[in-house]
Amino acid sequence: MAAILRKEAERLRPGDRLTSSRELMRLHGVSPVTVSRAIGRLAAEGRVVTRPGSGTYVAHRPAGSGTVNGSADLSWQTVALGDRVVDDTGITGLLTPPPDGVVPLTGGYLNPDLRPSKALTTAAARAMRRPDAWALPPLTGLPELRRWFAGEAGGEVTSSDVLVVSGGQSALTHAFRALAAPGTPVLVETPTYPGALAAARAAGLRATAVPMDSDGVRPDHLAEAFAVTGARVFFCQPTLHNPTGATLTLERREQVLAVARAAGAFVIEDDYARYFTTAPVPPPLVALDAHGTVVHVNSLTKILAPSMRVAGVVARGPAAHRLRASQIVESFFVARPLQETALEFVSSPAWPRHLSAVTAELASRRDALLAALAAHLPAAEPHLVPRGGLHLWVRLPPGLDEDAVVETAARTGVLVSPGRIYYPAEPPGPRIRLTHSAAVHLPELAEGVRRLALAVGRVTAAQTP
Repeated sequence: MAAILRKEAERLRPGDRLTSSRELMRLHGVSPVTVSRAIGRLAAEGRVVTRPGSGTYVAHRPAGSGTVNGSADLSWQTVALGDRVVDDTGITGLLTPPPDGVVPLTGGYLNPDLRPSKALTTAAARAMRRPDAWALPPLTGLPELRRWFAGEAGGEVTSSDVLVVSGGQSALTHAFRALAAPGTPVLVETPTYPGALAAARAAGLRATAVPMDSDGVRPDHLAEAFAVTGARVFFCQPTLHNPTGATLTLERREQVLAVARAAGAFVIEDDYARYFTTAPVPPPLVALDAHGTVVHVNSLTKILAPSMRVAGVVARGPAAHRLRASQIVESFFVARPLQETALEFVSSPAWPRHLSAVTAELASRRDALLAALAAHLPAAEPHLVPRGGLHLWVRLPPGLDEDAVVETAARTGVLVSPGRIYYPAEPPGPRIRLTHSAAVHLPELAEGVRRLALAVGRVTAAQTP
């Protein structure tokens, strides 16, 4: 695909528009991810520029020395950069909006119709009327917002334990860098959130898998992993785990804390899904922790809107100091207008109304997705029926080519997440994650599963001798 686009760019003049992504998908039978990667490669070469909402254009390249086929020779950077690669492939695919006519059964955010956009705009307007809205905020965050995050964490957490950061992904990046030295191992559930894997690898850490079952991570395997690897950090999502939907029982939460304390290790608790269920769930790990073992992350991004990049990180002792130092060195602080807007919203009646509406809608979507799978694709087996959340983790028939299913599904008009991006090592078999929160409505969910069933049928037929 990159070679095809490269030849097209060479034929056109600087400033000319290349063939649209949608047309490229139709002409060559490739997925949006393939087109996006090819365009990204040409952009890195300086051959094209992308303009969101407009298209991809041939770049203006000044004449000069040091060029190869008319473009700058940047191959020297390969040697200078070394072999430490930051792989954003899995995350980029989850963040890329689907083309028109394609059903998104992937992604990590609410559909725009489920977001409280109007109420957020009202909160932002109120926040901007404050006389100090553009002033320097406290470096650790607005006191009132920190107090709110502390109340959400529960237990003995106080506002002084909270650091406000720019979203959950930033929180994970800070935590991995602050708690573990480059080259050391970090334990993760398997499967696990691809963004956590990418952040850990970017920090120079080696992700080591710890097995799970339908009740979450296995404490016995966690103890063994600590003993074998010497790791001092364990990353987990104990409530509505991404991607499996498992929720760790209270007994296991206490066991995980005991195992970590015995190993002298930290637990990074990503509590991303706490607002996506009305079912009773055990308290967060941090509420059970009296020893500073847990570094707790609670983000407002997924429950509100992608650009609400505000999260609270709970940590105590020297670990808290390191996290705060990491934030200051990297970005100083979270923009005050964003903090003020978040505080206005969660302090208003719009917040509980939004939670009630979203949890009811997500439960309906989960049930509709399960029903569509049973009707159109009974050979695909959900790992479990989660108590809430955004996703279903689905096992495909053994021997089915997972990559072929994902690519064929994209050509059939539905996007799904490949299971392999959720594993720190080799996956145990073909899996996909299906998201029900990004579709426009329930009929679109059913249509997406119908298209997926067609794709699975085509791949199965192609693999059958």
